[in-house]
Amino acid sequence: MSGEPGDTGGTIELDQVTVELDGHRILHDVTVHLDQRRIAVIGANGSGKSTFARVLDGLVTPTSGTARVHGWDVSREVKRVRAEVGFVFTNPDAQILMPTVAEDVRLSLRGSGLTRAEIAERAASVLEAYGLAAHADAPAYRLSGGQKQLLALASVLVREPKLVVADEPTTLLDLGNARRIARLLVDELPMQTVIVTHDLELAARCDVALRFRDGRLDEVGEPGALIERYRREFA
Repeated sequence: MSGEPGDTGGTIELDQVTVELDGHRILHDVTVHLDQRRIAVIGANGSGKSTFARVLDGLVTPTSGTARVHGWDVSREVKRVRAEVGFVFTNPDAQILMPTVAEDVRLSLRGSGLTRAEIAERAASVLEAYGLAAHADAPAYRLSGGQKQLLALASVLVREPKLVVADEPTTLLDLGNARRIARLLVDELPMQTVIVTHDLELAARCDVALRFRDGRLDEVGEPGALIERYRREFA
């Protein structure tokens, strides 16, 4: 990667990134270089993994160090980073903003430069792709938990981001919907994906895994072996 702004070669680079919030150090000197397509992030609650994910989308600004996502500096080029990175929250209710399903997807394209007709066409296409076309005009609050998470994903994917960051996207779902979302994230999306998860089976299907502990990046490696070591700690 050249490191010039706009270089979207699929690389995530953090160099001694520290994050302090309200006087507490949440991340400690995280340095990592990632170019894999599917990246799992695991660790106990409070380990720093969600803060790491939020750094990638500019939702959290490093106190020190530098973070670049596909060539964009997350501290200096926040607007561009947020345009290129889609973030999926644990609870879809936190990001569903509009009354109906179609309106919520179309909202994501506001300011995109597309015409109203182009926005409607792209939104309809995404809803069809993710099995929500029949619910286009339905109130979003009436959807099931799995359908809401699909809507949250659709509202992110309609912008065609270069990177999708999903923060525990299956935690609130039943087994069937959790598997559906996992299959979508791991097997179907064409872009680079970072998945923060407690689901170790899901993490094992990724190309690389990161393990956080006490705000530090404890280990980076092949998911199977890394997860086995993680499991043994709690055996």
